[in-house]
Amino acid sequence: MKKVLFVCVENSCRSQIAEAFANIHGQGVIDAYSAGSRPSGKVNEKAVNSMKETGYDLDKHKSKSLDDLAGLEYDFAITMGCGDECPYIQAKYRKDWGIPDPKNMNAEEFRKVRELIEEKVLLLIEEIKESPEVSA
Repeated sequence: MKKVLFVCVENSCRSQIAEAFANIHGQGVIDAYSAGSRPSGKVNEKAVNSMKETGYDLDKHKSKSLDDLAGLEYDFAITMGCGDECPYIQAKYRKDWGIPDPKNMNAEEFRKVRELIEEKVLLLIEEIKESPEVSA
């Protein structure tokens, strides 16, 4: 399994959703983690509600700092479009997905971001399955 770290600023929306979809779709392929450079300390209620629509309970997730996951080595470090730099996180491959922060979006716009994240996670899973040494 590939260790994948999803990173955004607050670890309250995008990276949490990406971790959730990796858990849903990537069983046996991805060992998913998420963290933030400046974690909010809680998962955004809009993210929780949006993921409930998919049948996933994001209430069990906690907002974490990059420091909380220090010392682990990752195959992939994927930032969500926030320009986060994580030079002290060991990862073989780095990628920025350029996903807009949905925190202040209405429910419909939030769903579109959720769907974009799911698409990208599914593509990552397929790439890993097809080529174990893929560069996200």
